[in-house]
Amino acid sequence: MRPAFHSKMPVFFSRAQAGSMLTGFPKLAGSLVIVLLGALPSSATAASQRSAMANHAYRLAPIVGTWIINDAKAPFPFHMYVFNADGTIQQANPDAGDARLTDSDGKGIWVTKGNQIKGKWVEITADRTTHKFAGRLEFSFELQIDGDRLVGSRSATPFDADGKPSGGPFLGDFTGVRVTLP
Repeated sequence: MRPAFHSKMPVFFSRAQAGSMLTGFPKLAGSLVIVLLGALPSSATAASQRSAMANHAYRLAPIVGTWIINDAKAPFPFHMYVFNADGTIQQANPDAGDARLTDSDGKGIWVTKGNQIKGKWVEITADRTTHKFAGRLEFSFELQIDGDRLVGSRSATPFDADGKPSGGPFLGDFTGVRVTLP
């Protein structure tokens, strides 16, 4: 007997009809899985597509990619930069260069200006002892690319917790090499 709340619902199939339809379901589901898997790109195809996208981004902006940067005048000279195709940059380095302050990764922007790249990134600093916000560092740069190498100049300006410049600007030059596959 059907519960009362179902009494006004139409019946489309008898139990026997519904049961016979379900016996073919595993075959249908298996066929659907095979069709869907066949439509997915293979890992080789996916890798090829990623490589084509990377080559396309490189042709549009040769800076796109990952770079090891050497900035001899920085408190810690070695940095990692990632230039993304959307005009953003990420910077990271060990914070071992400053015994008093620790800093976040740098995040910023870049644009192509003729045959140069111009950009800026910002990092947040904190006092190692008090663990309080100490300010920020703004790092502006211009660079040129020559294949898998770059050279640039920069200006770094620290700001205190109140947003006032606390030194600098500190000027310097830097070089970099692209991270490539072996």
